[in-house]
Amino acid sequence: MSRTANRSAVPSPFWRDTALPFIEARTVDDGRAICYAKHTHDTFSVGAIVGGTSTYVNGATNAHVGCGVLVIIDPEQVHACNPYGADAWAYRMVYVDVPWLARLQHALGRDPNCDFHGFSPKLTERGDLFAQFGGFYRTLVSPGIDALGKESAAVEFFTALHGALDRELPDPRPGDDNAKLARAADYIAAHCREAVTLDAICAAADLSPSYLIRAFNARYGMTPHAFLIDRRVQYGRTELRRGRPIAEVALDAGFADQAHFQRAFRRIAAATPGQYRGAMR
Repeated sequence: MSRTANRSAVPSPFWRDTALPFIEARTVDDGRAICYAKHTHDTFSVGAIVGGTSTYVNGATNAHVGCGVLVIIDPEQVHACNPYGADAWAYRMVYVDVPWLARLQHALGRDPNCDFHGFSPKLTERGDLFAQFGGFYRTLVSPGIDALGKESAAVEFFTALHGALDRELPDPRPGDDNAKLARAADYIAAHCREAVTLDAICAAADLSPSYLIRAFNARYGMTPHAFLIDRRVQYGRTELRRGRPIAEVALDAGFADQAHFQRAFRRIAAATPGQYRGAMR
């Protein structure tokens, strides 16, 4: 392995959210000073190499991996990644609790009497999965997206990962459950000003998270989280027509602050809240 003197790494922050205790993320922008011994995690881990090159040892896999590669590490699997070459080694990792992922696998068709089912591929260069992981990761660590949006993105990504890499799973096309999906939509609409959780929507509809997100998107043309944001914006429009202050409406509608309300409103209404409110006479 090539080493260069006086290498230094920028901070490698971890991301956690008490509302999503089953998942953790780590950002490393320059890992040239990092040196990992072989080790294990009690979580399932997936990571994207976004810069530089590293060695990657995982079971029988021993490879050099660079930008565009996803590494896939089952729980308790002995592995190690270390920088290779002079370029800054950068990566994004996500660590997921096994029980959460096992429940998702069961919902996707795995035997519910079996525990977590590991993956045979230890890495993939599929561009679609790499791109989807990037979007998922940005959603996960974004301070402007609520817990429902983050968990929905997690379910979507790991459903895609299973669909791409686990050929024993059944075709995940949504079936016809319109009454249950309508219950989900009604629940979101009724509670749109609250911190709605994916578990609560699933309980109201009696559907699994993975099925709910796929089928809801197929029926309504948007994810449950996008539907929630739309409902909040529609509520905001009603309140703005009543002449209420924008900042007050933003918080009352369930947004973290006025800036988040403004971005969502502009995306959906093609105007700012101020422009909309100012048109009232």
